[in-house]
Amino acid sequence: MENKKATNCESCVFYDYDEDYESYVCTVNLDQDEMESFIAGRTRSCPYYRFYDEYKSVHKQI
Repeated sequence: MENKKATNCESCVFYDYDEDYESYVCTVNLDQDEMESFIAGRTRSCPYYRFYDEYKSVHKQI
């Protein structure tokens, strides 16, 4: 497997506030194997991590 850097959920596109839980949660739907690996701590970094750039639309306008 490719060695990837650890990711920070707080800067991820998929890290959103859930009003039902009143906290931030990951909105990626993991399958059973991925969830098991995540809970067991065998995952070094998230394969779905995408940096959230709130200024992305501004860059396109320039």
